[in-house]
Amino acid sequence: MNLSEFCTCKNLDCPLHPTRHDRGCAPCIAKNLKLREIPSCFFHKTGGSETRSGDSFEDFARAVLNLPGN
Repeated sequence: MNLSEFCTCKNLDCPLHPTRHDRGCAPCIAKNLKLREIPSCFFHKTGGSETRSGDSFEDFARAVLNLPGN
């Protein structure tokens, strides 16, 4: 298993999850960059990631702007 210490993804069924291959986070990040999305682990740091509307750059920007203190 090649799980990065900061990986918080709970979608263990995803074929790109680091526990399903030996390439770490690279396949997930490559997929997200191609689709103009942000990986789940980034959203988890914003809180409320379970209720987000999507994984787009814009969705992430909204999540960051909604952090306490912003």
